[in-house]
Amino acid sequence: MAVFDEGTLRAAGRADPSRPAGGGTMTPDPRSPLELWGGVECTVNRVGDRYRDQSVLSGHHDRIGDLDLFAGLGLKALRYPVLWERTAATPDAPPDWSWSDARLARLQALGIRPIVGLVHHGSGPSHTHLLDDDFAAGLGRFAGQVAARYPWVQDWTPVNEPVTTARFSALYGHWYPHRRDLRSFWLALLNQVDATRFAMRAIRRVNPAARLIQTDDLGRTYSTDPLRDQAAFDNLRRWAGWDLLFGHVTPGHPLFAMLDDHGFGDRIRAIADDPCPPDIVGVNHYLTSDRFLDHRLAHYPTDLHGDNGHVRYADTEAIRVLDPPPGGMRQALSEAWDRYATPIAATEVHNGCTRDEQLRWAADAWDLCCGLKADGVDVRAVTAWSLLGSHGWDTLLTGNGSYEVGVFDVRNGIPQPTALAALWRGLALGDERHPVARQSGWWRRPERLLYPAYRTHPAADAGEVIPDGGTARPIRLWGVDAGSRRTLADLCARRGIHLGSDAVTGTPTNDAMPWAVVHLERDAGSAVETGTAALTWAGGAGDVRHLRIVAPAGECPDVFRTVADAALDILIDDRAGHWSIRICPKTNGIIVKAIEPARQDDEELPFRVGAVAQPA
Repeated sequence: MAVFDEGTLRAAGRADPSRPAGGGTMTPDPRSPLELWGGVECTVNRVGDRYRDQSVLSGHHDRIGDLDLFAGLGLKALRYPVLWERTAATPDAPPDWSWSDARLARLQALGIRPIVGLVHHGSGPSHTHLLDDDFAAGLGRFAGQVAARYPWVQDWTPVNEPVTTARFSALYGHWYPHRRDLRSFWLALLNQVDATRFAMRAIRRVNPAARLIQTDDLGRTYSTDPLRDQAAFDNLRRWAGWDLLFGHVTPGHPLFAMLDDHGFGDRIRAIADDPCPPDIVGVNHYLTSDRFLDHRLAHYPTDLHGDNGHVRYADTEAIRVLDPPPGGMRQALSEAWDRYATPIAATEVHNGCTRDEQLRWAADAWDLCCGLKADGVDVRAVTAWSLLGSHGWDTLLTGNGSYEVGVFDVRNGIPQPTALAALWRGLALGDERHPVARQSGWWRRPERLLYPAYRTHPAADAGEVIPDGGTARPIRLWGVDAGSRRTLADLCARRGIHLGSDAVTGTPTNDAMPWAVVHLERDAGSAVETGTAALTWAGGAGDVRHLRIVAPAGECPDVFRTVADAALDILIDDRAGHWSIRICPKTNGIIVKAIEPARQDDEELPFRVGAVAQPA
């Protein structure tokens, strides 16, 4: 493997003043507010001969009314699919516009600007694929048809995350065409880059003002010393899609010789001669985006082991090893701005975790983007991603997997707003945030380290906003036994939810006014795998929520823990009412259903400031 030094990597993609940058202004206007965008997980990916359609799995395919729910969040723009695989699956048949006609018209009526995507982690209809010589031209033709149908659409992402898709399809073999070699990876990437160029060329024939918002996952790879070359290569490869579109991969760029050796020299010269620079660089950064490579295999479980043909190593999330932690989203956005001097946006903000951690991640993203904007970085927007959640990402979309709740929970078939809906809606307005959103996320707490700590870099920027969990209002607990209180206290500690100091002992204290009081009960008559939760709340910002959890009695701590965990989500989401919580024996998933309006006695749970609430 070639050796790349950090200086070469930094200089390789630096904006060249002799070349055109993106279409956005180079000088940010400090008066322009940070916009809130949204996005639905809309992947249509292929594994073997099977396609998995996230719009079908979430039910959004059949619910145009979801768009009105999205509008209620105050979105200025929505990343939205008019996917090649769904619209023009058969080359000899005319496209079926019925679905996109209705939805884009509704978005237009709601005043939401669509950012239209044409391929999202896909390989196109069944007659083509990422390694097909006609893939790029085929997408270009489809893009021209879409633009002609919707000439008023200004913002486009023809291909979502081309580097990530090339890795998963042609380097790791997870998705079709299931290749596992470096040349196939580069071919898949070049085909997607050309597809983007051809698509924007066709779109701009219809609408010369059309903007390219080019997304990709962006993290940084860290490593132990024996793997520094692999880390350096990964840290160059992550920029490849954008560097190609900006026309930066020319002789002298550290990727040029490698691509030329694979036989792509003429092709990348043609791309550099006719680039398609993005108007906005869309950065998708997750808690899993920063990686750590470690040759010390004994520190890690075998499912993290791999190799590059030369060295065996473990590959894990950097946040789980590095101390101090990696730079995260702030570093990713700053590096993208420094490299391209083009407006940027955080185009996917989502954390597949408990509700409290989802709130903290969203609030962190908004705050750091506001901070970067104040520092002169031209950040245009933050995107509430996965509005309806996602299915199967825990299998990398290779199997059924599990459902991750998004801004709305669709497990019951009808989108239910979670606490994220109120948070996202209020961020731009400066509204008071949910009490748990003021506490530190797990990525800022000591328990983030799962493996022996490793230091590779200086501490993170001290100017980053870190929530002050010490000022957060607590939860107060009371219940029939200390064991139940201890179980819930353990759950709250794992989720970073601040408790009153009497949580386990039940001793009255003079803690700050709690935001919630939780009453725990055991019921010998409950089914073994069923519990209930009743939540009452007047709805005011300063009002105390009252949650009663009734779980099966007996020696079933795992069931009690699972029921209590689900009840905490009900509490955080402010879903007032009386709920049945059932554990599905086949899937071990949770089914939550409303069973009746809140009972009168649920509405009268007493509470006295400065003392433990006791039953009337």
